[in-house]
Amino acid sequence: MPSSPHVPDPATGSPDPAVEHARRLTDTVTRLRRALRSSIRTDYPWESLPMAQVELLQTLAAAPLRVGELAARQRLAPNTVSGLVGKLLDAGFVDRQADPGDRRTARIALTPAGRRQLDDWQHAHERRIAAALGTLDPADRTAVVDALPALEQLARALAQPGTGPEQGPAAG
Repeated sequence: MPSSPHVPDPATGSPDPAVEHARRLTDTVTRLRRALRSSIRTDYPWESLPMAQVELLQTLAAAPLRVGELAARQRLAPNTVSGLVGKLLDAGFVDRQADPGDRRTARIALTPAGRRQLDDWQHAHERRIAAALGTLDPADRTAVVDALPALEQLARALAQPGTGPEQGPAAG
């Protein structure tokens, strides 16, 4: 019988290796995001958008959406998204458009200024990450690049409903 994620393996006294890998990955991703956010604000002081607003702009880059659709995609409460959208409206990064399918509702769309802000944010992050990758020795840089397809697949798996610890891994 496999050990519980929180109980050491009785044979070795060590934590479950899968849980240990998950802990290390969680810690690393958290530190990467924090370091990137901090370095971007140091290197590019103009970058002041909170990550939640950037994520909304990224979502809207594909197509205009209603607030409820944005909330569902971001896994946030609709009132939280409404507040974020209000700030983006005030900044001129998004606007409201009539929904052609339902004139009683509005869709939120990226403005040209919002597109520029998102592009600037993306380019700044790409430059910062490229510079950091350049400091790694070639073997480590190759290892990071080689891990990208698996990390992308992991991100897709985590985005699927029903892949939490209660449900176990997704089939397929």
